[in-house]
Amino acid sequence: MKITKEQISNLIWIVAIILIVFTPVGFYPRVWVNKIVATVISPSSVDEDEQTTLKNYNWNLVDLEGKQTNLQSKKGKVVLINVWATWCPPCVAELPGFIELYSDYKDKVTFAFVANDEKEKVRAFLKKKGYELPVYFQASGMPQELESRSIPVTYILDKKGNIVVDKTGAANWNSDKTRSLLDELISQ
Repeated sequence: MKITKEQISNLIWIVAIILIVFTPVGFYPRVWVNKIVATVISPSSVDEDEQTTLKNYNWNLVDLEGKQTNLQSKKGKVVLINVWATWCPPCVAELPGFIELYSDYKDKVTFAFVANDEKEKVRAFLKKKGYELPVYFQASGMPQELESRSIPVTYILDKKGNIVVDKTGAANWNSDKTRSLLDELISQ
């Protein structure tokens, strides 16, 4: 049986796809693709009549230094919660936008980047990238209204505890749309 150029080309594509999808080599191309997607997608607000309210703020979190906090202490403030992991390409792809947003809003909005990962891996990742974010780890179960089966997932809560944004997947968090929303929520 003679192998044609078309069969060789198809085999090369199959091997390339397998490498990208199923091996660590593919992590960086997936991050790159998610970065492109994130630049196009700006998170939208949940329609007011479909918003849920966070009834129970009782969620224990621990930061990288071991200091404990509870979401209850953030009640009455605008809060942005992002659940992420270092091994998640869409999570890694959207972090640069969060860095810029956090830099400008850290004194006006409470940020909580909740990592679903090992503390040392997160610490090494943040150091390597030069990211300074308020990163936490769960010390108790999260409120039911914030539970999600996938990451990244990001919530923005208004001062009354309404979940104004509920976005799964990578997005452009440093968009004018997000900034306008945050400005509006802060002024309420």
